Order: sequence, then C-alpha cells, then structure tokens
Amino acid sequence: MNSALEGRHALVTGAGRGLGRGAALALADAGAAVTLVARSRDELEAVADEIGTDGGRARVEVADVCDEEQIERAVAAAEPVDILVTAAGLNRPGPSADYATADWDLLMDVNVRGTFLACRAVGRRLLERRAGGRIVTVSSQMGVVGYPGRAAYCATKHAVNGLTKALAVEWAPHGIGVNAVAPTFVRTPMTAPMLADLDFAADVRRRLPTGEVATVEEVAAAIVYLASDSARSVTGHVLAVDGGWTAW
Repeated sequence: MNSALEGRHALVTGAGRGLGRGAALALADAGAAVTLVARSRDELEAVADEIGTDGGRARVEVADVCDEEQIERAVAAAEPVDILVTAAGLNRPGPSADYATADWDLLMDVNVRGTFLACRAVGRRLLERRAGGRIVTVSSQMGVVGYPGRAAYCATKHAVNGLTKALAVEWAPHGIGVNAVAPTFVRTPMTAPMLADLDFAADVRRRLPTGEVATVEEVAAAIVYLASDSARSVTGHVLAVDGGWTAW
C-alpha cells in the first residue's frame, strides 16, 4: 500500500466488477477510504471484503446511477467525498441499421445520464464545502474514434468526453479537477464474450500498435494518478490508455 491518497475519500460507481472494481482496489491501495456504489450488493460486499483483507477501508452503498434520487442518497451517505470515479457503464453492440432504440436509450441512460448525475451530486457538495476535489470519468478510445457496430457506445463516450471538458472548465476556479481516462479494450466480464470471438480479437490486436489489450491494473493506475495531487495541474484532459490505437 502506498500513501498517495492517504486521508482522502473516494466514491466509485460501477464498483462491483470490471474497471470499477479495479479502480476501487487501486484507490484503496493508495490509501483512500472508498465508498463502493453499484446495483448488486453481493458484488460490492465482495469487493469491500477484499479491500478490508488488504488493510483498506471500504463501505457499500447500493444505488442505480440512472436514478437521480438513489445516486443523491448514496453520495449524501458517503459525505465528505474528495474523489469521484464514474466507472458504471455498459455496451450493447449491433449494426446501426437494425439497432434497437431501447438499447440506444439504455446506453445513453447509463453511460451519459449516470455519469452526469454522479458528477453533479459530488460536484455540488464540493462547491458547497468550498473544497477542492478530483473527478475521473471513465470514457473510452471510442470517445475519439468510431468502430463498426458501436454507434451508440461511441456516441455515449464522445458525450462523456464533452461533459468532462465542460465540467473541468466550469469547476477549475473552485479547485475541482475533472479528467477522463479512455482505455482501449480491456479484458473484463463485459468484454470477455467479445474477445472470445477470435476474428474480433485479431482485428482489435491489429489496430493496437502494442498488439495487446490493456489490463484493468493499467487503467486503474491511470485513475489513481488523475485522482492524486500529482495531477494537480491536469484538468479537462482525456488520458488514453489505449496501446496507441488513437495514434494511428
């Protein structure tokens, strides 16, 4: 355990699995107390137990990020919060010509509305306390480029990037840094079925100059950096952890 975030309190949405879980573990390892937010209590308690076993501090708040009242309640219960990581998100790929409107709406709700509601809830309280803070949204390389079958996902992550930059400009005078981390494909429960498709996995690696998908730990390390005082002069930035995908 290091002490880069000692004395800080971080709230992580989507903390039960994937990048959210990885971010929560890394933040705790850096010394932060962590509030874990997601819809599944069982998953959150498993992460909290893991953090506790390693000597960290974690608490659980069950909430749906798309529900304004639930996310407000979770943030209020966790106060005071110094760091927010918005890792709740999902993807439902499919050809645009036949893409279900219900899936489009779901991705917009979770990836965009959920990100905004969490940022607003934490940001409002930071402003009221006149306290600086750090917000890290979880975007994607798809917030910069396009990819076949991912029109909805790309649209939501482009929106997250725009939201991040707008909040950064608005809140910088109040000492609140707002940045995004934008990973390439990472092997998580969400991407595992996609990467199991050998043709798809080969296409992904072909587009990566490094030839390798990112690890959860690599993305989590970038999140810890953006949440720390080392990134004090960094705001409104989208940090790519993408193996060079967007450098082509």
